[in-house]
Amino acid sequence: MTAQSDTQGSVTTVYKVSGMSCGHCEGSVSSEISELPGVTSVKAVASAGEVTVVSAAPLDEAAVRAAVDEAGFELVGQA
Repeated sequence: MTAQSDTQGSVTTVYKVSGMSCGHCEGSVSSEISELPGVTSVKAVASAGEVTVVSAAPLDEAAVRAAVDEAGFELVGQA
């Protein structure tokens, strides 16, 4: 895994997401992922095709994939 822990005991993971092209796309993906248990911060960047997620513990990639699918996009994997 490419997840990194910071000093507050949280985990930051960057995911590659295909299909995002605008701020609305970023909002949709961020909204769905932020509903996952333990997620404290989500920042999607359409131009980079990346979503940075901060969570209390490592997330189940299947749960992140389902959230991204629900938003209408495709999780490629971790960056």
